[in-house]
Amino acid sequence: MTTVAETGLFARELRRWRGVRRLSQLDLAIRAGTTQRYLSFLEQGRSQPGRAVVVRLAESLRLSLRERNALLISAGYAPAFTESDFGAPGLAPVRAALRTVLAGHLPYPAIIVDRYGTLLEANAGFTLFTEDSAPELLRPPINVRRLALHPDGLAKRVRNLPEWGRHVTEALRHRARTSPDPELDAMIEELESYLPPADLGPGYLGFAVPLRLRTGGTELRLITTLTSFATATDVALAEVHLEAFLPADEATADHLRNRFRPRDAP
Repeated sequence: MTTVAETGLFARELRRWRGVRRLSQLDLAIRAGTTQRYLSFLEQGRSQPGRAVVVRLAESLRLSLRERNALLISAGYAPAFTESDFGAPGLAPVRAALRTVLAGHLPYPAIIVDRYGTLLEANAGFTLFTEDSAPELLRPPINVRRLALHPDGLAKRVRNLPEWGRHVTEALRHRARTSPDPELDAMIEELESYLPPADLGPGYLGFAVPLRLRTGGTELRLITTLTSFATATDVALAEVHLEAFLPADEATADHLRNRFRPRDAP
């Protein structure tokens, strides 16, 4: 099945993605199992690729499922991957399995979010992050990135906001560099506007910053793990991930066990 594509669109998209990935024509040609000459013809619009070639190039460029679909469409072909709403009936077994994982992670918080940080599911531990937050930040759809860094949200209880906030935004910037997206860029700009100045110093490790969260008279220390669906064949499923928070010390573990102890537990 083919679609109507704008003349030259595939050539422009191929050049753009090769630039984003910082690959020479020769590098990409070798990865895709073709010749530099043929790749040059494709980028000049002098050759029209077959569907299999587009798929191979998308794989070689390590594009996401959404981006692979877009590259196929630019060449005049139908998308290869379905795109369901996360709430679609066909994903019901996945949602049920994820709820089991969320419940099993208690007494520690865990959430499932989409690519822009919209909350899709959460366990009871998520209430740790919502206490004393402005009602408008908790009105569905909740964006957990905005909730985390907004002055009227979690941020006012974060003891290391300058460091942890930049840990959050730098992770998003890394994703934006890999998969350019104007909506994500706008979100990053908004989030960074909430952060106070920071003198991070030479010892700052942006990839490993625990969340130091004040709750009542206690300071909790949490680390985050991320899980995604590496073998998903649905665009929506490939773009969601599970964020599970773990205690970074025994005092935090004890607090969370006591706070979220099942009612029928001794």
